Amino acid sequence: MVHTYRSGNDSQMTDTLTDLEDFPQKGLVAPRYMGTLADQKDMSALGRVQVLRGKFLAVDAHTYHANRLLAAGLTDGGTAGLIWGFVGVSIGFTLVYASISEMASMAPTAGGQYHWVSEFAPRTGQKFLSYITGWLSAMGWQCAIVSIAYLAGTIIQGLIVLNQPEYDFQRWHGTMLVIAISTFSILFNTFLAKNLPFVEGLILIIHVIGLFAIIIPLWVLAPRNNAHAVFTTFHNGGGWRDAGTATFVGLSTTITSMLGYDCSVHMSEEIKDASETLPRAMMSSVAVNGVLGFIMLVTLCFTLGEVDAVLESPTEFPFIQIFYNTTGSLAATNAMTAVLVVTLTASTITEVATASRQLWSFARDEGLPFSSFFAYVTPGWNIPLNSVMVSLGVTILLSLINIGSEVALNAVISLTITSLLSAYIISIGCVLLKRLRGESLPPHRWTLGRFGLAVNVGALAFLLPVFVFAFFPLSTPVTRETMNWGVVMYVGVIGSASLYYWARGRHHFIPPVALVKREGTF
Repeated sequence: MVHTYRSGNDSQMTDTLTDLEDFPQKGLVAPRYMGTLADQKDMSALGRVQVLRGKFLAVDAHTYHANRLLAAGLTDGGTAGLIWGFVGVSIGFTLVYASISEMASMAPTAGGQYHWVSEFAPRTGQKFLSYITGWLSAMGWQCAIVSIAYLAGTIIQGLIVLNQPEYDFQRWHGTMLVIAISTFSILFNTFLAKNLPFVEGLILIIHVIGLFAIIIPLWVLAPRNNAHAVFTTFHNGGGWRDAGTATFVGLSTTITSMLGYDCSVHMSEEIKDASETLPRAMMSSVAVNGVLGFIMLVTLCFTLGEVDAVLESPTEFPFIQIFYNTTGSLAATNAMTAVLVVTLTASTITEVATASRQLWSFARDEGLPFSSFFAYVTPGWNIPLNSVMVSLGVTILLSLINIGSEVALNAVISLTITSLLSAYIISIGCVLLKRLRGESLPPHRWTLGRFGLAVNVGALAFLLPVFVFAFFPLSTPVTRETMNWGVVMYVGVIGSASLYYWARGRHHFIPPVALVKREGTF
């Protein structure tokens, strides 16, 4: 079966496709980077050529950071809300990533969600939906770099406060740390890109060893809270109508621990035997990190002591205060916290790789202004260097917002959650619609089988309410400082992308389905 697409400008599409036919002569990598025969067949079916160097084994190094949840989660939900909320979120995201894994097996491409939407959406809306999804994914992953680098930087500031109580916690210090961490990550992705698989494996090792290096001292040294209280005490510190509402509001922060495990999807054109190993790596990562995250979260809830005391920590990070209260040692606290800083910094490296590939992929389909610049692949290096450097520029510009207003920066960072959730909802919704209509799906080596429909429905049933609560502020009454301005940023992105689409994008954007050439379907 060959997919075809017709736009309002067929002559332009014909010219573009003619140009693409000449592209393999200009950018193919050496044969050793072509991957397996299955990889080559997938690339041909998707109408793509191998221009990025890679074809390494898939290792999803996305790591879980339970500690980032404590402040907001304890305020809205308490220990019981955190624990049971995490269980529910883990189950929900397992369904989400199972759906994504199957689509990744059908079409292992750096485009990810916007490509899948292009293939699976109804013909009347496939181009616009694919375009909006591309913008959401690109924006979400660019903000993810800032989010992780900002978290690592402010944790470092928290350690400085602990060690030097007279230290004046300045926002511009955090901005400089964000720039330093992201610059290191960009340099790694530029000059040491071939070592990325090693780093991803190293992150996983550090993550597992570091987890036990943290939880063992906590279980041995810290006084433990009552089990009944830990598992049944809900807290409504945000002033909501009831603890149930507060817990659901707290989930908007809990989901950040399970968000973004599809990062390896956008590296799929550089992964060996991607259509089979990528889904397995993704689901293995979700399972491992879900278990480890639950262990870490339960440990922290049992050993945190007085909730109000740790929430009022001058470090601004309850987990740092927990470490110090338990060990009574600055050296031990520094070492335990350093494990988290190292994993966060290393994770920033993979986030840069993911964001730059998403940006590059969308640009090669003419989805962005100055697409030819973003889509350029440096000869000999075979990496999208321009997109990598643009990711650095975007990160620096966004981090500067923190100097003027932390509230404004948090609004931008919130796009990581809402944008990626939107991309998940649209892509899973499209493949579900094909199933409901009884339409054929492309061949895939990793399949949900007869459970596909139920898994897709369950994933959407989880994502939709979580998406709504992601826009809620953390407390009431709402003021200018406590307002969740993420909704303004989100509407701004959707509005801007839509306007650009109607003004220029619809005339230049090449929907991926226009290039797809498949010989059969399931």
